[in-house]
Amino acid sequence: MAETKRDYYEVLGVDKNADAAAIKKAYRALGKKYHPDANPGDKEAEAKFKELSEAYAVLSDPEKKQKYDQFGHAAFDGGAGGAGGFGGFDFGSMDFTDIFGDIFGDMFGGNRRSRRSYNGPMQGANIRKGVRITFEEAIFGCEKEIEVVIKDPCNTCNGTGAKSGTTPETCPKCNGRGQVVYTTQSFFGTMQNVQTCPECNGSGKVIREKCPECTGTGYVSSKKKISVSIPAGIDNGQSIRIREKGEPGINGGPRGDLLVEVTVSRHPVFGRQDMHIFSTAPISFAQATLGGDVRIKTVDGDVLYTIASGTKTGTKVRLRGKGVPSLRDKKIRGDHYVTLEIQTPSKLSSEAKELLRKFDELTGNSLKEAEKVGEKKNKKKGFMDKVKEAFED
Repeated sequence: MAETKRDYYEVLGVDKNADAAAIKKAYRALGKKYHPDANPGDKEAEAKFKELSEAYAVLSDPEKKQKYDQFGHAAFDGGAGGAGGFGGFDFGSMDFTDIFGDIFGDMFGGNRRSRRSYNGPMQGANIRKGVRITFEEAIFGCEKEIEVVIKDPCNTCNGTGAKSGTTPETCPKCNGRGQVVYTTQSFFGTMQNVQTCPECNGSGKVIREKCPECTGTGYVSSKKKISVSIPAGIDNGQSIRIREKGEPGINGGPRGDLLVEVTVSRHPVFGRQDMHIFSTAPISFAQATLGGDVRIKTVDGDVLYTIASGTKTGTKVRLRGKGVPSLRDKKIRGDHYVTLEIQTPSKLSSEAKELLRKFDELTGNSLKEAEKVGEKKNKKKGFMDKVKEAFED
């Protein structure tokens, strides 16, 4: 007894009035779920995938769908149900490359209509180069000159790569397409695999006699000096793109770009975060106590900043517009944040020490009394002192 096939609409889980988009969407979802690559060794999944593919092959074709809607499976049984004129439907002999390529892309060999010729014009590769600049150069911008090895068309062969008097020939293996197509028969029908031609490496041309100057490459390398404009505000690790200063293009394609990565040297005083600059500034005890103008270093030079009396160490001040310029708008600059630190002098003259003691007395502190206590403790005790202490105890 012949095996009864399930209704194609039931297989895909769609209504009989479903349009082409709904049918395709259903097949895409179920096809990915039951695809043999996602279920290796699972015979049940393999059978379901075959059933799904057969259903989609019919319902995605307007003519076959019309016949199926009219006669059902009998439309493809080779003459049953009044449909003998259709000659039957052989699932195994169908080429599903276009079907699978349309749904799953390169998983089944790709859509032949969307394949790009490998020997078409292609942009050349980018070249990367590094440059080191100072902190100040990063803030205000500068001009740097770098040396780069660049390829140019060979003057001897005019870039063809062929010896003088000869020309490149069309690749006999791929007929100039740059690709070769391998066709195999599988469970799903005829499968096609597209690969870069091994004979011409995708160029579509082969050189029988190579130019001795460029050894068949069509290019010669030379060192060149290129001026690079470093924009104000650039940060460490950022890159500058110089258009069409990279590797030559392929088959008439444009050159690649030169990418210059910037390394900014550390500064002994300033630090940076985004558009803001950070530093510390020393102030004296007298300045912190009395207040007044203090001199602060900035990337624009020294500036005077007025601090309030009684300023404590660790106080942070903000210098507006003294930071890093914006890369997008040079009129906009960040700020400079300064941490004030009170410096304690390590060396004082006798006069300075005496004045400091006097200051201590005037402010109500007991520096002199503390010195007397220390002297008393450090004084060497005699015999009578020890006897006196004994009677006092």
